[in-house]
Formats: sequence, structure tokens, C-alpha cells
Amino acid sequence: MSISEILKKVKELDCQLVEVTGGEPLAQENVGLLVQALIDQGNKVLVETGGHMDIDLVPKASIRIMDIKCPASKMAHKNDYKNIDKLTSQDEIKFVIQNKEDFLWAEKIIREYKLETKCNLIMSTVFGIMNRQELAELILGSGLKIRMQIQLHKLIWSEDIKGV
Repeated sequence: MSISEILKKVKELDCQLVEVTGGEPLAQENVGLLVQALIDQGNKVLVETGGHMDIDLVPKASIRIMDIKCPASKMAHKNDYKNIDKLTSQDEIKFVIQNKEDFLWAEKIIREYKLETKCNLIMSTVFGIMNRQELAELILGSGLKIRMQIQLHKLIWSEDIKGV
């Protein structure tokens, strides 16, 4: 779809909140132009990124939700920590936690980079692997300002269903 087609579709849907996600949106040509056009149309725009590409590819007026990959994901080597300095107070960092070791590692990163003072923090469990109650207790015990998120669509529908 072209940017104009996307803008038209969003306008038809009459929604003011648009999330750009799926794969790695920052790898898509003209993603910055699309996000700016959506903002100019009056939308609040969230951009979910894997955190391994420069987040300044999209306007700071968007809410950038950046993953920091934990060790159990086997993707932690891809984290681009230079992005942390580019975050604004409206942006978010998301950690997906598979086990207690991931949590302790994420807690260390949060404290080392003083992330609580830079942006909003989110943690969720790897669905079907880590117990949600265990993560909630670890978050509460840490004393850190972290919002816990669950993949609600996987609780409502089957985890195999896409597009909901």
C-alpha cells in the first residue's frame, strides 16, 4: 500500500491511535514519512521496534516502543544501546522475560542505564514459558517502576490465531 492509501484507510476506520509494527518497521522504506504523515493527519502513532536499528528513523513525536532483547532470546547481541540516549519520556522500552535470569539481567540494565528516568518500562513473559505471577512478584520485589503487560489476545483467542 502507498502512504496515501494507508492514510485513507486509517481515516475510514475513524481511529486516532495507530501502531506501526510487524517484523521490523524501521527496515521498511519510507517508514519515517509514513509515521510523520499519520501524525500530521492527527493520529497518535506508536512504533514498535526490535531495538537494533536507529530509532531516529521515525519522528520523536511518535511513541517509540523499543525492545531490549534478553539473553534467553539468543538475540541480546543485537541490542543497540546507543538508542537509549535517543529516547524521550514518552517512549517505552519493553523486555520480554523468559526466566528469572532474564529478569535479573533486565533489572541490571535498567539500573545501569537509569532507564526509569528516561522512559516508560514494560515487561511481559514469553507466552507459555514463564509464569505471569512469578514475573509480577519479581517486578514488585524490585521496587522499580515497571508496567507488566500480557499478550491478552493469546488469552482470548488461541495463541496460533494471527491478526487479532
